[in-house]
Amino acid sequence: MSLSLLTSCSLSSLPAGRVLGGFHVGTGSPPPAAWPLQNLSTPVLHGGEALLECWVVPEGAPMQAGAHEGVAWRRSGDLLFGVVDVAEAGVLPEPGRSPMQQAAFEVYARIFRLLDAEGLPHLWRLWNYMADINGEADGLERYRQFNMGRGDAFEAGARSVVGRVPAACALGVASGPLTVAFLAGPTPIVPVENPRQVSAFLYPDRYGPRSPTFSRAALVHPPGQEILFVSGTASIVGHETVHPGDVRAQTAESLDNIAAVLAQASLKSRSGAFALGDLGYRAYVRHAADLDAVREVVAQRLGDAPVTYVLADVCRSDLLVEIEGQSVR
Repeated sequence: MSLSLLTSCSLSSLPAGRVLGGFHVGTGSPPPAAWPLQNLSTPVLHGGEALLECWVVPEGAPMQAGAHEGVAWRRSGDLLFGVVDVAEAGVLPEPGRSPMQQAAFEVYARIFRLLDAEGLPHLWRLWNYMADINGEADGLERYRQFNMGRGDAFEAGARSVVGRVPAACALGVASGPLTVAFLAGPTPIVPVENPRQVSAFLYPDRYGPRSPTFSRAALVHPPGQEILFVSGTASIVGHETVHPGDVRAQTAESLDNIAAVLAQASLKSRSGAFALGDLGYRAYVRHAADLDAVREVVAQRLGDAPVTYVLADVCRSDLLVEIEGQSVR
């Protein structure tokens, strides 16, 4: 079952039966949709108009849909896309857990139960967004609380928290629930790490009680395809932020890291080498005033590769930009 990603699509341009799921990026209410739709309520920085992105399958492909413990999902063959939102105000934390930690645990526990029920055990890619990601509550940064809940759910669901873990991003927006979208399938990912960076799941404890649970990138293989997901990538060398306060240098370093990841992915690829210009990207920019600087550096390195620029907070308060990407072959 082949899969493709359409950007700037419209509801009227696609038969609902082709859409596995997607994303609404921008302020204002998302359009009504008959398929799982993650709402990222934050401005698109270039042009300002809301954006709709859709994962689609071929015309006539079989399609199933449902809801499981609040997870809206759609499945075509062995490909499954889902979205789940959990408001922290609606959770009752277990002893020793903060509301954010509990919300993250519940989101992932529900996802794993759905995957078990559908017989599709392998997460490929996750998109995580939350309010006030760098804020502190209950004595700990909220992103670190999220990592604790996510990691607890991986272990409770008998999933590894090191090595073969999915590609992912985690960004902050101004308001809204914890929202997680995901793609899953029947086969495990081929994980890709970056020799310039410590693997996120092996970070030292100075970054929190539990390390983040994601690979730098993941290769996945639907029938007849190869898809590369590059996780959210920032200006980190080893495990430390570099170029604090310099958005141009941070953007360049982020792209250096992506280039290093692509070199490693190329060694594992079934379809040939990957170059920076082969991917489509989403760039998260902390300060809207930095957009022109970020775009200038990106254009120098990526040429005409498609890039969507979004206002969002990165997982560390000293990081000004984060870039993710994918290639579908």
